[in-house]
Amino acid sequence: MSYSIALAGKGGTGKTTLAGMLIKYLKARGKTPVLAVDADANANLNEVLGLTVNETLGDAREDMKKGKVPDGMTKDVFISMRMEEAIAEAEGYDLLVMGQPEGSGCYCAANSLLSGFLEKLTDNYPYIVMDNEAGMEHISRLTTKNVDLLLIVADTSRRGLQAGIRIDKLAKDLNIGVKKSVLVINQAKNGVSEAAARIIEEAGITLAGTVPEDESIYEYDLQGRPTVEIPEETGAMKAAFEIFDRIIG
Repeated sequence: MSYSIALAGKGGTGKTTLAGMLIKYLKARGKTPVLAVDADANANLNEVLGLTVNETLGDAREDMKKGKVPDGMTKDVFISMRMEEAIAEAEGYDLLVMGQPEGSGCYCAANSLLSGFLEKLTDNYPYIVMDNEAGMEHISRLTTKNVDLLLIVADTSRRGLQAGIRIDKLAKDLNIGVKKSVLVINQAKNGVSEAAARIIEEAGITLAGTVPEDESIYEYDLQGRPTVEIPEETGAMKAAFEIFDRIIG
């Protein structure tokens, strides 16, 4: 059985950067191969990882919906072929980008085929990391419905914390089988304030830890360098690894 980890959080919290850190952690700890799934419509996990993506599952779904399946090829063979083309391979992990959400019209047939092939694909990986939008619809629709660990990423602002709490509630309301959910405070300048700690405690959500603000992340991003290459000894990466050791081990 695969161990699936999903990340969610509002924009600007550094969720995708943390997803990259998690993939780096799993690779460093020998927990491979990993299937990384970028389910954010604003897909950029590949940039964090330093991978080039030419094909997405959204592209395949659109082409099937528009009847672009080659003559003599069945739809399931077409989707299977396009899915293989959409997998970007790297040492220790593969990346699959979901792509843009559906447009107008019915995508039922394409989604059904994609769901079936995704279920078969995930069986080949002991660990799955899913980078999601704030909403959890991608998990309930096209990726595995059973999430072993949900990492909710928030910053130290009141609105950031409340958004994280809403995500936790949404995940429970969608009944997508989240076994455990924890909160990670990212980009923390001075730890967690008493007011923030009170909000977290009142919400009844587990705080897994904090990742400090780290200038090296901004420098790597500005230079167009994959942030996953940041050394493990730097402040943010070290803190993230310590959190992952505690909750994944």
